[in-house]
Amino acid sequence: AVAMTAIVHFLNNLFKLGLVGKYAERSVIVAFGLPALFAALVGAWVLVRVSDLPPLAQYQLLGHEFSILPVKVVIGLLMVVFAVMEVLPRWQQVSFPKQYLPLGGILSGFFGGISGHQGALRSAFLVRGGLTKESYLGTSVVIACLVDISRISIYSTHFSSLKIHENGALLSAAVLSAFIGALVGNRLIKKINFRFIQILISVLLFLIGFGLAMGMI
Repeated sequence: AVAMTAIVHFLNNLFKLGLVGKYAERSVIVAFGLPALFAALVGAWVLVRVSDLPPLAQYQLLGHEFSILPVKVVIGLLMVVFAVMEVLPRWQQVSFPKQYLPLGGILSGFFGGISGHQGALRSAFLVRGGLTKESYLGTSVVIACLVDISRISIYSTHFSSLKIHENGALLSAAVLSAFIGALVGNRLIKKINFRFIQILISVLLFLIGFGLAMGMI
């Protein structure tokens, strides 16, 4: 599921790259994006290794049996943590000096390689990078693409067991939905209450993360 999501995420980012990639700041990509690219390899490798571990526990609830798998616990907890970070007012004010961009790339890339969630950390390090709004968006998309390329290259070792070809219809539908979402969002961005959308997405991520960690999903 993580690998399938990574493919959808990457293709959607390529679509965004065509829209705002020209505004990317090369110096930030070198300082932040390259460390993120290599750190994502490590994060993805960790995820692959964790996915081979046996269940931590099993339990029954309402007549159904659930298994708590290490890989789902790791991804679920990261989703919960980053969902909370996205809505905490205090975290919105956190930023780091420009000289810490390489460190930010390593941290963001590592966690991005594990679960794909890197936005909150990336924002905290890039917000003081002296970027315009357009440069920030373009740079973020380029960095996200680099991380996706890294993690997909590692996940691909498990693609045969994930039966990508058998899930082609589902993958195509997800990619199409992502493209439509990007287009609609681009048109309505000035009319939508961004804070409401941010909270809604964070709540959904929290619930999904909790369900994964508990073996319910």
